[in-house]
Amino acid sequence: MVKLTRRGFLGAAGAVAVPGWAQSVSAGIAAPLPEVSGEAITLTVAHQMMRVDGRAMHGIGINGSVPAPLIRLRQGQTARLTVDNRLDEETSLHWHGLLVPFQMDGVPGISFPGIPARSRFTYEFPVIQAGTYWYHSHSGLQEQMGLYGPIVIDPEGADPVAFDREHVIVLSDHSAMHPHAIFGRLKAQGGYFNYQKQTLAGLIAGRDQSAGERWMWGGMRMDPSDVSDVTGSTYRYLVNGHGPADNWTALFSRGERVRLRIVNASAMTIFNVRIPGLKLTVVQADGQDVRPVAVDEFQIAVAETYDVIVEPDAATAYTLVAEAWDRSGMARATLAPRVGMAAAVPALRRRPLATMKDMGMGMDHAASATPCAPEHAAMGHCAGGDGAPAPMRHAMRDFANAPELPRTPTVQTVAPMPVDRTGEPPQGLADVAHRVLVYRDLVALARNPDVRVPSRALRIHLTGNMERYMWAFDGVKLNEVKAPIPFRHGERVRVTLVNDTMMAHPIHLHGHFFELVTGHGDHAPRKHTVNVAPGGTVTFDLTADAVGDWAFHCHLLYHMHAGMMQVVTVRHDATMEHGA
Repeated sequence: MVKLTRRGFLGAAGAVAVPGWAQSVSAGIAAPLPEVSGEAITLTVAHQMMRVDGRAMHGIGINGSVPAPLIRLRQGQTARLTVDNRLDEETSLHWHGLLVPFQMDGVPGISFPGIPARSRFTYEFPVIQAGTYWYHSHSGLQEQMGLYGPIVIDPEGADPVAFDREHVIVLSDHSAMHPHAIFGRLKAQGGYFNYQKQTLAGLIAGRDQSAGERWMWGGMRMDPSDVSDVTGSTYRYLVNGHGPADNWTALFSRGERVRLRIVNASAMTIFNVRIPGLKLTVVQADGQDVRPVAVDEFQIAVAETYDVIVEPDAATAYTLVAEAWDRSGMARATLAPRVGMAAAVPALRRRPLATMKDMGMGMDHAASATPCAPEHAAMGHCAGGDGAPAPMRHAMRDFANAPELPRTPTVQTVAPMPVDRTGEPPQGLADVAHRVLVYRDLVALARNPDVRVPSRALRIHLTGNMERYMWAFDGVKLNEVKAPIPFRHGERVRVTLVNDTMMAHPIHLHGHFFELVTGHGDHAPRKHTVNVAPGGTVTFDLTADAVGDWAFHCHLLYHMHAGMMQVVTVRHDATMEHGA
């Protein structure tokens, strides 16, 4: 066993280059997350210190752990989870992706009052599903401080996924800066943490945009390098609470089928995940089984989960790379037959720049004559005759393109020609030389439980103002909302999300799964969170089968905190007034 030196080399089977930011402070950490299970579980929330890459940092954890312990349940049991809040402030826990009675959903002010300081609360609900999920605080910005953890629910019967060994991989971001200080800087200057802006030196060297493009984008007061609000300039990117230099290690034996249950529990970071030298066979998305699809890389948005199978056929080490979407850093772990091994850590790739398509100019004049998909035309989504899209205006804040939006500062831009981008590689991955997962690759393993044709359509715009750091649905921030979005219990609705901003938004609906409209009919992939590409649209079919009040929000924590959240109410006698 040879330890990585401060110069970044490993001399076991030859020198292995390691970037400076990943130089090890340990010989490898193979300890799995602590685990709790059973009929009655106690979760104690408290402040604590954590150590990341040898540096002590403050956090909020559960049972002395950041991330919080893995909660292991079994489908068919009743879960009783008692939260002992030892903080001097209110807290809460939301069971992300679990179908529970709305009173147990854990969102203060919507589904329950919250858990006051120095008090206890017991969540109790039947466990009616299986798969990989997670839980986190829905109080203030506590999630950013470490209050999150994974959930694994074993199926009642045989698991359709065959595997010999499994590892839970929780990806997250952590900063020594207090989350309220981060938010304050974003409110003062939206691009405060962006240290990867275009420069004069880059222009002279012929990098990035041309002078003409820079002049045009500058005239629109838009920065194409503004991909991520909070970056590696303040974040450390973690695997199971460990930084890149900690070298957290997942063990395997040669020839095993290893299941990796990957959870993105970060506050603000979308990750691009790959393991150089290994294929990743995706077998589950958001806890729902899908037909196996082999890829080399996938993007996992905040709050999504993906289960993948890897089959290492050599007794060597492999690097698990979770690169931040803006390429400002990465989380890193190792798959190896024994602790202390390491593989080469690839250099960060060039950071992406936003394009005209990311501004919502998704169709050229030739494409505008192409008929839209029949399933969209059937729901009246194509305003032109014979199923053709209507002519669109090209100005970046022309309300003729979305007359339903209010003319408020929260609507800085209106996408002139947003398009469905679920068949495209995610932002920054279009030019890689290997296969990248796209949403249209996902096909449900089992037939969808509800295959009725939707009876109505709903269109919701994702809006924002980066300069003032305001985010909203339909131009209305949460503190301005006058009524919830109503659904009638049992109705089937087609929802289209339109991203009028230049930033991706992972959108989560509590209490429900929905089926993405991606051309797979009654085997459409079922998800609880979907990432809407910049300038893009996503359409899903929803069965409003859970009575109650449910949170509906962007899962970028500071976007939600800044107003990108509403309430969905499901009632037996709901009156349809929101975009009906």
